[in-house]
Amino acid sequence: MKVCSIASGSSGNCIYIGSKEHHILIDAGISRKRIVEGLRNIGVEPEQLDGIFVTHEHSDHIQGIPMMAKQFGTPIYATGGTLDCICAKDTDGVIRRDSLFQVYADKPVGVGDFHITPYRISHDAAEPVCYSVEAQGHKVSIATDLGVYDEYTVENLAGSEILLLEANHDVSMLEAGSYPYSLKYRILGEQGHLSNEDSGRLLCRLMGSHLRYVFLAHLSKENNYPALAYEAVKCQIWEEMGLKEVPFALEVAERDKPSALVSL
Repeated sequence: MKVCSIASGSSGNCIYIGSKEHHILIDAGISRKRIVEGLRNIGVEPEQLDGIFVTHEHSDHIQGIPMMAKQFGTPIYATGGTLDCICAKDTDGVIRRDSLFQVYADKPVGVGDFHITPYRISHDAAEPVCYSVEAQGHKVSIATDLGVYDEYTVENLAGSEILLLEANHDVSMLEAGSYPYSLKYRILGEQGHLSNEDSGRLLCRLMGSHLRYVFLAHLSKENNYPALAYEAVKCQIWEEMGLKEVPFALEVAERDKPSALVSL
């Protein structure tokens, strides 16, 4: 399996997951142009996509969907609540309804050689999910837009070899920043986003020989920055696990350019 973060952050998210023969995206929250450029940089043509799996309907996760569906006929997979919101926002009727496919939390979907399992997340959206993807004996998981995590989350992420994990904000930066109180309350709430420290705590629950690569994802532009997220997560692991060096590759996924292509 191969993974590339084409874009990740509060302004847009798009993750590529591929095997030898098949290719999918998790979210398409950036422009069609940027998606196509990101795919071609790793040797994939947009026409080769087997589908886009959408986590929820916020614009930083669906911005590019209408044009990807219109130009390339890419199938769109999402929960019923998310599909309803996508259709409501498609006021120009760009998306063909026969290109939309409903998924259900905890019910795996087969696409090519991928075994894709949606799982519920706590976020302020209609019917949000994230996804674990398995193929060729490997597992990749996405865990972003989590207000909180619980045993259910840990169970779904267990055994992942590559993990894209939210480290959205530094709590002190958020509290001292210029956001209105209502927005701060939303981000810090149970349907908001994971802080750097919470990201580190969740990683401690997932530690094991199977975990090989972690992208810290969905960073806030205003309330975080890459070096801070990286060090805060490492410090949390040191504090809880006594590990001065993390036993896996750790990278911050950037908002403005693709990551390296990681292969298993």
